[in-house]
Amino acid sequence: MGEKRVSLRHDGGMRFVAGTGSGHELVMDNAAGNKGPRPTELVLVAIAGCTAMDVAEILTKKRQVFTGYGVEVSGVQRDKAPNVFTEITVVHLVEGDVETEAVRRSIELSATKYCTVSAQLASGVARLSHRYLIRRPAGAANGPAEESGEVVVTGPTLAIAAD
Repeated sequence: MGEKRVSLRHDGGMRFVAGTGSGHELVMDNAAGNKGPRPTELVLVAIAGCTAMDVAEILTKKRQVFTGYGVEVSGVQRDKAPNVFTEITVVHLVEGDVETEAVRRSIELSATKYCTVSAQLASGVARLSHRYLIRRPAGAANGPAEESGEVVVTGPTLAIAAD
């Protein structure tokens, strides 16, 4: 993978524009200026994007046809500076007649092996809970219309598969 680079320039107030090594730009701001997301929100965006790419690719390789897919991430920061994340919940929302075990395994592989962003956070003080919610069409062959569960919890010295 090698080295990644980002440059940042001040754009007035507390607004900054980041330029990535891949040629993209994004704006960050604080609550007062509100012209872009906060840096800590981008940490959660990075987890969502990283794990979503993993899980979508793994599900496709497992020949699981999903009609919709998304990830919701929420995080709790401690009150004292530095306000690091201590609890992060990652929920994969999968729509389609998919096999539960394929979804669980795809999430587990992302959480414990492939997603660099969640691994980076799990190596600190954050506890990450990786969950799923599957919504299937009426008459689906692979399970009930709606099913949810926890797959794995990662964090400092944690990589515990859920039952």
